[in-house]
Amino acid sequence: MKVLHVLNSRIYSGAEKVVCQIIHSFRQSGDWDMVYCSPESENVRQMLAEQEVVYRPVKDLTPGQLKTVIAREKPDLIHAHDMRASFVSALCCGNIPLISHIHNNAFDARGISPKSVAYLYAGWKAKHIFWVSRSSYEGYAFHRLFAGKSSVLYNIIDVQQIQEKLSQDTNCYDFDLIYVGRLTYQKDPQRLMRLCAMVREKKPDLKVAVVGAGELEEETRTVCRSLGLQENVQFLGFQSNPIKMVHDSKVMVLTSRWEGTPMCAMEAMAVGTPVVSTPSDGMRDLVENGVNGYLHTEDEAMADDILKILTQPEHREFLGKNGQERFARINDAEGYQRILADCYRQGVKGT
Repeated sequence: MKVLHVLNSRIYSGAEKVVCQIIHSFRQSGDWDMVYCSPESENVRQMLAEQEVVYRPVKDLTPGQLKTVIAREKPDLIHAHDMRASFVSALCCGNIPLISHIHNNAFDARGISPKSVAYLYAGWKAKHIFWVSRSSYEGYAFHRLFAGKSSVLYNIIDVQQIQEKLSQDTNCYDFDLIYVGRLTYQKDPQRLMRLCAMVREKKPDLKVAVVGAGELEEETRTVCRSLGLQENVQFLGFQSNPIKMVHDSKVMVLTSRWEGTPMCAMEAMAVGTPVVSTPSDGMRDLVENGVNGYLHTEDEAMADDILKILTQPEHREFLGKNGQERFARINDAEGYQRILADCYRQGVKGT
């Protein structure tokens, strides 16, 4: 069976990692042929080449350009990731079965909006809709219309790949706090800077790594300078393999306004790095306060718990160990693949 994965992104982050993991998990069987299609990006091209993933870029994800890819690849099924990719795929798929996969709780689809209304067509065309968390499903304005074809599918991490990436980086890092993610409105990196300033008040030698890029990078750097954090914060840009940095850091911090189930948080749990985060959507499924990390809405509480982790090694080890145990319980890679394979087969069978 040939599956065409369709994305509307020029970055390599959470959803893009998920797609590559899906492709890797099916690679062992000769029964599956998978192709990755997204708007042209040299960054994405490089990451996919390293993983030997077949890439079919388009200039922009428009119905005309996607139809050209579909005509050339002749997929048996289209697996579209997030709302715009699902909408464009629904316009193009014809009789080819469509699976829609929503990777976050889209802030601009929680009420009546062009995005939420457009997705009605994609949801109607889709054979099945996967939502990355319960909150992502319930957060969509018209979710009840698709209750019969929806299910929650939590993200998983390829543990073997994590270990391989760890072994590839022989550097030692000395960061107290690490942030991994895009610098966008969703992630609220300006809040991250304010939080770092609060922690720095009690730990003047604080060392922070900011891994990622995005449209708010310059604004975030400006906030950093205005708070006098230049000596504390390193902006490292996009990193193809940041897992050793995560492993060596004492705490990972997320300040997101909304999320799906963040891959970076799962990676941190996998390598025993505690997570302190806002209680955004899928994070509530991962972190239990005081057990394997902390979730807070208030900056003061977040700063206090970050300091507790930084200054109490035994507590940090306790949280990290519990995080690894929690990760091991929820990271069912075989079950994840089985659910997808069954959905693919049923989708094709039903056409």
